[in-house]
Amino acid sequence: MEIRHLRSFLAVAEHLHFGRAAEEIHLSQPALSVQIRALEEMIGAPLFVRNRRRTTLTPAGELLREDARDILARLEVACLRAQRGDRGQVGIIRIGVISTAAALLLPTVLLQFRKLYPEVVFDLENILTAKQIGHLQDRRLDIGFVRMPIVADGIELIPIHSEPFILVLPANHRLAKKSQNILLKDLNGEDMVMYTRNKAPSFRDQIAGMLARADSKPEIVQEAGEMYTLISLVASGLGFSILPKSVDHYRISGVVLRPLPSRLPKSQIALAIHRENDSPLVAAFVELAKTIHGRLNRRA
Repeated sequence: MEIRHLRSFLAVAEHLHFGRAAEEIHLSQPALSVQIRALEEMIGAPLFVRNRRRTTLTPAGELLREDARDILARLEVACLRAQRGDRGQVGIIRIGVISTAAALLLPTVLLQFRKLYPEVVFDLENILTAKQIGHLQDRRLDIGFVRMPIVADGIELIPIHSEPFILVLPANHRLAKKSQNILLKDLNGEDMVMYTRNKAPSFRDQIAGMLARADSKPEIVQEAGEMYTLISLVASGLGFSILPKSVDHYRISGVVLRPLPSRLPKSQIALAIHRENDSPLVAAFVELAKTIHGRLNRRA
């Protein structure tokens, strides 16, 4: 049995007139009659009672009419879903996200994307940058929100957010009394809590490079792999830290935030995708994120 048989049958069943049905589906009346007879042979039961005055449905035809309507409606829905899937409107997106991006960048994109593509499901995982890269390379993630800089084989990076670094100080630190004009060289010899290198090596090296260029050599007394933990260590009085400005949303008591010179490098968050990921769903998400958060130069 073919779909055309059901379409032909349903046209006759709705009109109860072979001539009008043939006109509706753009077939000759003899060709339509041939299809109906073929369908009746396949089913093994007559579907219509035909005479010169009128055409009526048999009991078998009545039952088939309801099922045919349902089958063709479900087929139409399936085709529409497949078309939306091809356009990136249906499916699952597996997203890895660092904590600051989860708070600042992701919610707005998710909200807008759901309005455009309500049938899309998001599988979200809060995960550090280094692990995200491995998951993207293994194709266990589709998209990552990662902290730059990064060098990773097979991964394309699209920067979407840039922010300055700030100085995070214990409230009782001697530099906390200064509201501005604090230089990196002022931190020479001070106790510092630092991001663990194996969690985000390039990010750690960026901060270390800024200090080295300023000929500032603080004493690293503790390392941690999450920014919230670093801020908590600062609040305990263990030492200062240098972090992206977006950490100010943590609002931990016992901590003072101070600006650093504007000429210093910025911290960037990027979207990361596998270069061979050709999913239209992923492409649509990336384009929306770039539109919402401002498109920076595409680079890897």
